[in-house]
Amino acid sequence: MGVDLVLRFIGGILAGASMTQLAAVLVDSVEPPRANLLAFSLAAAAFAVGFAITPYLTTVPFFWFRDRVLRASGEDYLLGGLGLVVGLLCGALATAPLSALPGKLGSWLPTIATVVLAYFGVVMTVHHKRGLVAIFAPLRRTVPGIRAAADQRALVDTSTIIDGRLADVAATGFLFCTLVVPRFVLLELQHVADSADPNKRSRGRRGLEVLERLQKESLAPVEIAEIDVDGGLDVDSKLVYLAREHDWPLFTNDWNLNRVAALQGIRVLNVNELANAVKTLCVPGDTMRLKLVQPGKEAGQGVGYLADGTMVVVESASKLVGEEIDVVVTRAIQTAAGRIIFGRPRDRANGHAQS
Repeated sequence: MGVDLVLRFIGGILAGASMTQLAAVLVDSVEPPRANLLAFSLAAAAFAVGFAITPYLTTVPFFWFRDRVLRASGEDYLLGGLGLVVGLLCGALATAPLSALPGKLGSWLPTIATVVLAYFGVVMTVHHKRGLVAIFAPLRRTVPGIRAAADQRALVDTSTIIDGRLADVAATGFLFCTLVVPRFVLLELQHVADSADPNKRSRGRRGLEVLERLQKESLAPVEIAEIDVDGGLDVDSKLVYLAREHDWPLFTNDWNLNRVAALQGIRVLNVNELANAVKTLCVPGDTMRLKLVQPGKEAGQGVGYLADGTMVVVESASKLVGEEIDVVVTRAIQTAAGRIIFGRPRDRANGHAQS
């Protein structure tokens, strides 16, 4: 028997017992046979009502409050406590004039005013937390060791985990935040790993291995968070909601999720963009040793790849495919897919220069 059912029975019994006591007064003037039937009917109705509404008076508020506490960030607690103190101080200042009111107003109105002001203090500071944090931003930059609470945690989505490069970055110590992996992201990884499709199954298992590696090797803390969003939303929508709710950055390699999150003002951390930013910069005239692996799209071209995956297109080198040659860089361009380097075989480049 579940806790919810036990509480329903307890609530029903308490409601029925209370109605029995009340019915004894209500049916006092009714004849005994009809009085007993009426009292039993009222008690049964009260039991049914108590059985039905007890969860909404006990477990539902409890779990709602628990979820709100779990979803709140350290920034929320800090600013909420500050707002509570400010509200209580305002209530204390209002106590003296309100106590001077005549009659019962002077006795209970100060208490009500203090409670209301404390409540509004908490609500206002948490609601305007971004503005308040922005006010103290210069202080965080000048005082060593103080960082914005929002920068201390970042959500990680499924695509970033499966990609695997985040584990390499986290192992270097360049990340200064806690990597938060919600439980529903872990469940999605497990679902992909159990897929009947071999490709999906391989990706899912790789994601689980990367997550395990993150937990063991990452110099940044990794947290499997018991946070979720009600309403039957998909995983991407849940991540966007949590990122907005907690003002957390979002790690993702998913192009669509990247765009949706960016449009809603969420800071997106894309490992692909990081990889492109730290690729070796080649300038015209640089020389590199490269093995050509395939012909290019245009006649006479040969194509090779650097260790980081950057494509190198070599002119007048289609007959050198399969060989390792020295290439002189002629230009480099940046595309949506990444950087592409163009060059010529060094011998031919020197010959062209001499001519």
